[in-house]
Amino acid sequence: MAVLEPVTPHPPRTVGPTLLTQSWLDLTFVHWAVEPALVAPLLPAGTRPDEFEGKTYVGLVAFRMDRVGWLNLPGVPYFGSFPETNVRLYSVDAEGRRGVVFRSLEATRLAPVLAARLGFKLPYVWARMTVEHARGTIRYTSRRRWPGPVGARCRLRAEIGGRITEPTALEHFLTARWGLHNTVGGRLRYLPNIHPRWPLHRARLLDLDEDLLSAAGLPGVGGEPDSVLYSPGVPVRFGRPARYGAPTRYGAPARFGSPAR
Repeated sequence: MAVLEPVTPHPPRTVGPTLLTQSWLDLTFVHWAVEPALVAPLLPAGTRPDEFEGKTYVGLVAFRMDRVGWLNLPGVPYFGSFPETNVRLYSVDAEGRRGVVFRSLEATRLAPVLAARLGFKLPYVWARMTVEHARGTIRYTSRRRWPGPVGARCRLRAEIGGRITEPTALEHFLTARWGLHNTVGGRLRYLPNIHPRWPLHRARLLDLDEDLLSAAGLPGVGGEPDSVLYSPGVPVRFGRPARYGAPTRYGAPARFGSPAR
């Protein structure tokens, strides 16, 4: 069995030539601890739940995607910028690579939704969404348009607290994820990413009314979350999908500019 890669606040490997660039901004991470057996059937073949102290986690992450760009071309300002809310699980593969598995990704731009569904086989869905700031709070709304279940919703409001200078081991586990697992053409794929260390803030959930978790095959998950965090965001670079059986290249990743504040 391969050695499980460490949980680190910085990328544990290089990613090679750039496939995609984008920024993730104004993120609120809401997480619930669950038994690994609950989510194992929802993960791609060849992966298993990634665990922290015997539990795995279900994440609801709302944010703004900004200026998605292909290769090293400039990001697209309109079609590449939109609110997004995703439901995600935590995975590890036979080669020890930790990642996330998306159960759904709500987004407001139909063109990127279609491109991601067709090109990457990711479960993007088209939705009406808003993100609003007001006096130290942030509010996200989403209602699904296509495909179903039409009308699946999320209304999330959180109070943004102070900057976290030393995140806990769990907070690193939930946020420092350096790739995603999914299945394309019946084969497991791993799409790696790198970005600066997350600037994280404490956050307090003020209101949450959603049925995205249930729509994602996770009925019964919800209630009081085990972790709520906020980040102003980071710039992100994705490399090309990793080949299974190829050596994992650990080392210093490309330099980034100043982290988000």
